[in-house]
Parts: sequence; structure tokens; C-alpha cells
Amino acid sequence: MEKPTHVALVSSPGFTHLVPITEFSKRLVKHHPNFHVTCIIPSLGPLPESSKAYLKTLPSNIHTILLPPINKEQLPQPGILIQLTITYSLPSIHEILKSRFSKDPLAALVVDAFACQALEFAKEFNALSYFYFPSSALVLSLLFHAPKLDKEVSGEYTNLIEPIKLPGCVPVLGIDLPVPLQSRSSEDYKQLLQTAKAMVAADGIIINTFLEMEPDAIRALGEYGDGKNKLYPVGPITQKGSSNEADESDKCLRWLDKQPPCSVLYVSFGSGGTLSQQQINELACGLELSCQRFLWVLRAPSNSASSAYLEAAKEDPLQFLPSGFLERTKEKGLVVPLWAPQVQVLSHNSVGGFLTHCGWNSILESVQEGVPLIAWPLYAEQKMIAVLLTDGFKVALRPKLNDEGIVEKEEIAKVVKCLMEGEEGKGMCERMRNLKDFATNALKDGSSAQTLLQLASHWENFSGI
Repeated sequence: MEKPTHVALVSSPGFTHLVPITEFSKRLVKHHPNFHVTCIIPSLGPLPESSKAYLKTLPSNIHTILLPPINKEQLPQPGILIQLTITYSLPSIHEILKSRFSKDPLAALVVDAFACQALEFAKEFNALSYFYFPSSALVLSLLFHAPKLDKEVSGEYTNLIEPIKLPGCVPVLGIDLPVPLQSRSSEDYKQLLQTAKAMVAADGIIINTFLEMEPDAIRALGEYGDGKNKLYPVGPITQKGSSNEADESDKCLRWLDKQPPCSVLYVSFGSGGTLSQQQINELACGLELSCQRFLWVLRAPSNSASSAYLEAAKEDPLQFLPSGFLERTKEKGLVVPLWAPQVQVLSHNSVGGFLTHCGWNSILESVQEGVPLIAWPLYAEQKMIAVLLTDGFKVALRPKLNDEGIVEKEEIAKVVKCLMEGEEGKGMCERMRNLKDFATNALKDGSSAQTLLQLASHWENFSGI
């Protein structure tokens, strides 16, 4: 019997971080059944039922370990909840590695980008060290160059007049950089610089993109530092399984079955994105004004764009819609609270567009189904992704904000109609279909499949020091 190759993964708290790194492990063991993966999951509290159900679907050679929750009272700085959760979880992570790999050699330790502190344990266990980067090559390029930018640029990046030009990448304005770079005195910014330096010291970076989608950026990253950093683009890695929330799933899909082909705009801001009450009102009125069919996944309003990211919902969001909206739009629209089966929705033949917060998981799912986009970024690196989609791939429209940071109903109606029935939208649809074909080929036997084979072979042949 072939000797198993052991790999340990450390996720970050939050479903959107757990899924990509776990889906990577599923891809690994599917193609290389002799691999055994231990997935360590730090947490801020009890795991949601949806996450528990997801973990139960994993194959037997992926073993998940949920760490004891961190007491939120220990976390004095809400802005860096994820990072502090990892910090306080380090002793538990170390103890698990020690108990599981004192006898069986560990070939590689792979950590989420937010869990960079855990990578220090790789040397102790004579293991190779890797980052799993769940976003685009554009964002990774910014991270690589962040220490250099920090030295060269004075003042805040948001005040820069000229866009920042990264090798092989679309230019990005300072105001569109990720949230941690918006204030250079913040703890988030300092942590980003530390992560950037840690990445350079790792044995490799596994990234959830593929060569055909970001060829110039990937090649430029491969040449960074005289090619010392090994880059492994293995994407698109997305969650293909179904959820246990069957009732809502059936409701959405039954409604879509009744709609004409490519006629429905799917509207969702991910598992954590939230809008203010004012913006919910404008979006509702804009959708109604557009006269287009829509399926809208709605969350209760909040003045924090990411308030739902690590918190469970407590209110019925439908009560926050404008008076009479549901009745007036019942022939053209469906509003569902909190969740929809996104992969099944995007793959449905009645869906012709996706209004998205630009989370990378959602973007890759849309690419795999060939659905063009309206880019509505909210937090994290999403503005940067929006630039990539609109100026780089040219598969998305981005609505303009007014002086108060609100997208008004007239602007919403305009971009929705343009995407769903305009000539510009047709061109975006064609370009997205091309990306879909590239993605399919990359995973089947193309660039990503070959890259994963190369990485697995390296791990199998590694015997420690």
C-alpha cells in the first residue's frame, strides 16, 4: 500500500475563507488519493449550521479540527478580528500539529493569507511552507509590492492622483486599493506589510486563479525577486456542492424555471455584505425602474458594509423593503432572505447577469458559468477586483456613486438595462463565455491541472530535513 503524504492546512475564521482552502484540499485528494489532509479551523464562536453541513460532506481523507472559540471580549480591536483570532489560536494550532505529526512526517503546511503567523511552525516539523491566497493575481501583486510602495509613497494612497501601476496588471487608483491600505497608521495596514514579508519567505504560494485569466500578472509574479517565489495558480477553485437549505433552494430554482432564457439579473452581496437602509431603498427602486427580471438575496440593513461577515442574522430583511415593493414587482422579481443556492442560480439558463459585491469566490463562480457582471464592491479588496473586472477583463459595469457614497436608483436602472439588453452587455457576455471556456480547459487537463500535479509531486517527493 502506498505510503500516505500528510498535509496540514490552517484556515481563517469565516465561511468565505474556509471554503476556498477546503475546496483546494478536496481537489488535491480527488486527484491524489494517497494524500491525507488535516484542516485546522480557528473560530470566533459556534460554527453556523451551514458550515457544519458543508464540513460533513468532505471525503474521509480530509480531517477537520475546529479549534475552541476565542472569547470576543479578548479582542479589543474589532477591525482586526480575524487576525487576532489567529493570534490567540496559535497555541492550539501548535498543539494539534505536535500531537498529529510527532510520528507521521508532515510534507507541507499550508495557511490562509490571514493565518501567516502559523507558518512559523513549518520549520519545527521539517515541513515545506505555503500560503493559500484566495484572491486574484492582481491583489497578490499588490501585496508583493506593498513594502516597496510603503517606502516610495508619502502620504495616504487615497490622495494619489496617478494610478498605481503593478507589473503585468491593470492600473489601480489609490481610492480603489483594499481597505487596509486606506489608512497607513492602522493596525490592518501594519499587518498587511507583515504578511507581505512573510509571503516572500515561504516555499510557495498557491493562488486561486488560472494562467489564461491573468497571464501577464502571473508571469510578472513568477519573475518577482529573480523568480525565487514559486507561484502555483490552481484555480478556479469554487464550491460545487449543494447546500442543506433545500426549501429556499427549491423556491429559487422553481421560480427561475418559469423565466425566459438569460432574462434574470441575480443580485447578491455574498455571505457578509450589507447595505444601508437608504441604499436598499435606492436598489429596490432602481430594480423596479429597470423593468428587468431579478432574483435578489436580501440582508437586513447596516451602516457597516461587512456587518454580516462573522455575525448571524437576527431580523427578517424583507421588512426593510420600500412599502408595496414586493407587490408591485411580484410578476418580475423574487426577493429571498439571506441565502440562495448561488452556484445553481448562476448555472441556470434563465440568469443573464449578476450584480455582485466582487468577492473573489463569487467572481470565479460567475466565470465558470459565463455570467456577465455589475460590479458593486463593498469592503476588503473588492474595489480592486471591480477595477480588474471593468478595466481588465471588460466583463462588468460599475455603477457610479453620488457625493454621499450612494448609488441612486436612476444609475442602477441604467446599468441594469445596459447589461441585460444593451450592446455593451452583449459584448461582456461574449467575453465572459470565453473566460468560461478557458476555466473549463484549465481544470480539465490544462494549466491548473498541470500545476496541481507538479505541486503534489513535489510534496510526495519531499522527505523533510
